[in-house]
Amino acid sequence: MEFKDYYATLGVERTATQDEIKRAYRKLARKYHPDVSKEPNAEARFKEVAEAHKALSDPERRAAYDDVSRRHERGQTFEPPPGWDSGYEFSGSGDGAAPDFSDFFESLFGRARAGARGQDSRHAAGGDHHAKVAIDLADSYRGARRTISLRVPVVDEQGRLGLQERELEINIPKGVREGQHLRLAGQGAPGRNGQPSGDLYLEIMLRPDPHFRVDGRDVYVDLPIAPWEAALGATVTARTPDGSVQLTIPSGSPPGRKLRLKGKGLPGTEPGDLYAVLGIALPPSNTPAAKDAYAAMARAFPSYDPRSKLEA
Repeated sequence: MEFKDYYATLGVERTATQDEIKRAYRKLARKYHPDVSKEPNAEARFKEVAEAHKALSDPERRAAYDDVSRRHERGQTFEPPPGWDSGYEFSGSGDGAAPDFSDFFESLFGRARAGARGQDSRHAAGGDHHAKVAIDLADSYRGARRTISLRVPVVDEQGRLGLQERELEINIPKGVREGQHLRLAGQGAPGRNGQPSGDLYLEIMLRPDPHFRVDGRDVYVDLPIAPWEAALGATVTARTPDGSVQLTIPSGSPPGRKLRLKGKGLPGTEPGDLYAVLGIALPPSNTPAAKDAYAAMARAFPSYDPRSKLEA
């Protein structure tokens, strides 16, 4: 069978967040729905889109698929290792219709559990619960243990399902990125009559930082320098999320120049980089000596016109 690129099917990047995957699926599902679409092969495309969404919308299935996709490309022949699907059974669609997935999907995640659509809800396993948690950039750099408050599903003594405010201790792994998920086994919706609880999936969000900007695993920081440091070169102290470093400014550095600190971005197997973006900070001209210094600079560069490039 051929390997399927589910990200390409939905038209999203492999780094897409769950919200981006959901939006892409909804857009394509409306476009190719057989009841309304005039597109050729609409029914087949609709099934492909639904299957891709089924694979990528669940964090555990997505993680399993990502592990396989690192070693395969679209169209390549694919054969899963023996017993691969033993831990990835999926439930039926719940709408009375049998799920219609490809052999590729079923080879990865197994076939639908028999009777899943008609199982007695009084004896149902708990569902998974999803929430978002905001962390500081420093937590991603160093890892942390935090207490968070969430409204989580609970079952009262009469078996009624409700929500309750609850505090949870979570471990934030070093190098976690925005959009990634943390799985807390057994912390989702409780099961009925002794059935197991579902899992809790926490989507990581990074709080805005007053000093740093994050792009994937790369981090950016604005670094102001004096005009003479830019012109003559200097060694200055630069801030990073993991502490201060000494940074060499090359002579003749223009504003906006990016100085790369390799491996100083978010930690990981392949850590990101940190970029110091130079900006020229002008001293105040609020004393006679300062005004004389600026006047001397003007006399030293009589033909310099900073707007000359605007006239072209």
